[in-house]
Parts: sequence; structure tokens; C-alpha cells
Amino acid sequence: MTARFGRLGRLLALLALAAAGAAFCYAAVRFADLSGGNGKPRITVIIKESKSMEFWQVFADGAETAAKEFDADIEVIGPEKETDIDEQIAMMEAAVARKPDAIVLAATDFNRLVPAARQAGDAGIPLIMADSGINSDVPKSFIATDNVAAGEKIGGLMAEELAGRGGKVAIISYVQWTATQLDRERGVRNVLEATPGVEIVGTFYSDGIERKAYEMTLELLKEHPDLKGIVGLNEASSVGPGKALRDAGAAGRVKLVGFDSSIEEVKLLEEGVMQATVVQRPFNMGYLGVKTAVQAIRGEKVPRVIDTGAVVITKANMYEDENQKLLFPFVGE
Repeated sequence: MTARFGRLGRLLALLALAAAGAAFCYAAVRFADLSGGNGKPRITVIIKESKSMEFWQVFADGAETAAKEFDADIEVIGPEKETDIDEQIAMMEAAVARKPDAIVLAATDFNRLVPAARQAGDAGIPLIMADSGINSDVPKSFIATDNVAAGEKIGGLMAEELAGRGGKVAIISYVQWTATQLDRERGVRNVLEATPGVEIVGTFYSDGIERKAYEMTLELLKEHPDLKGIVGLNEASSVGPGKALRDAGAAGRVKLVGFDSSIEEVKLLEEGVMQATVVQRPFNMGYLGVKTAVQAIRGEKVPRVIDTGAVVITKANMYEDENQKLLFPFVGE
């Protein structure tokens, strides 16, 4: 009897050890699930659109490069279109619920993303803004082009193109109430409204859709046959008007200056359809967004604002080595 109880005691002890081991393994797996499983910082990167614009492909490439360099796990997500503000808000809220170590956000709307940003702040998740900011002091850092200064650059180029002649100019923007478009338009207007003889006929919103910008331009040419210039405020709002001017036989007669870089914009510059474009550094934005997020996770002090700069590209300087690197960045490598 004593031997039987001894064997039973040993069996119960083994079962208790097995249960404890299972509990420990469950806890370890649960911890791994919450932390990414490898001790690396987890960062969610939310961009404005994931479908077509080269700008965001290059941005994501920069973020991935930084993730490798700083040993971080990242996911890059975004709505299909920049106008899908509700979808981006939902993505932001879902990201906060997953509790990553940091979030990098390029906001589609200056005001509407603020409540979701507050959720991140309340959860203790460092928030880094890139490209487009929000109306809040929750973010730890803002990494972007100085868009007012960039708008003034492109406005100055249009003023030069119309020097001594003046004339009507249209501004073709993208998504209304996005911080970048508000600042760029302000910069353009700062210059053109102070230029004698220049009349701005209005700001028109393409929603970041090239086809819409194309059709909008054809309508403007009909309504204002004496139109002298178009300022496009992003890639789609520059390429669409360029193609419309070319198809309508108005290239050169109507001057076009724009923003961003893409293969289509390079073609328009080479053909003389577009006179200039302001090129940002999306790779740098993505890279610095993740780098700054890692620094914030470590508790390091990060700069409140990081200006990634912008360069004016024309047909005359587009073949210079440094400008070629901006026009043809590494995408998908």
C-alpha cells in the first residue's frame, strides 16, 4: 500500500510539473505574441494610400530599410485611396488596439485623425507623423517637407514663367483639408497673389485621382481659353493636367509646374509639357519615420520637427547626378 501511494505521489508530482511547464509555455507564447516573438520593437506604419502612387512606394521602401538597420518589425498599411479617410481612421484605431510599440502615421486629414491620435497617446504608444501632420500636440515628432516653403518655390517658378505677361492661373490640388495641400496652397498663393498681373481662378480638388485631374483640366481649358498656367500640388494633380495639356494641344502655351516625381512626370519634363516640379524625399521620410519611432521607444529625446527638404527639378537640371537619384529612387529593393 505504501509503495502504491509512493508511486501515485510521484505521478501526481510529475503531472503538476507538466501542468506548470504547460502554463509556463503558454505564458511564453502569449508574451511572444504580444511582443512580436523576438524582442524587436513593433512599429505600425500607416500611409495615405497603398494602391498606385510611386511616392508611397518609395516611402515604404525607406521605412523597410530603416526597419532592417534598426532591427525592428514593421507593417506598412494604408487605404487604397487618399480620399478613404474613414478607412485610415479605422486602421489607426485597430493599430492602437493591437498595441504596437510605436505608430508612424501620414494623415489623410488634418482634423479627423485627431481622436485616433489621442487614443494612441492615452495608450502610451509613441506617435510619429510623417509627410502630413494633424491638429494635435500628441505626436512626438513631425517629419516632412516644409510644404509652405515648397509651395513658395513652385509659385515663384510659375511667376517667372509668366514674368511680364501675367494671366490666369489654376491650382489643382488633391484631398481637401490634408495638411500638406493646405500648406502648399498657402505657399503658392503667398507668391502668386503678390505677383502683378496674375489672377488665380481657383483651387480645384482632384482627390488625388489622375483621371479626375485630367478631366478637370480639359474643363478649365474650355471655361478659361486664356488660361496661362496650372500649378499641380501632388503627383496625380500634376500628371493629369500634363496629359490633358498635351492631348489638347495646349502644352507650352499653358505653363505647368507641379509636385513630386514619377516616370510620367519625368516624361512630361523631357517633352517640355511640364516646366518644373518640386521633388520631395519620400525615402527619407519613411526611413526617418521608423528611425525616430525606434528612438522614441527607447525613451530617447526626438526632434519635434524634421525637415526632409525639397528640390526644384527642371529640364535644365534633371540630368544632374544628384537630381537623377531623386527622380529614380530605388523602389522595391
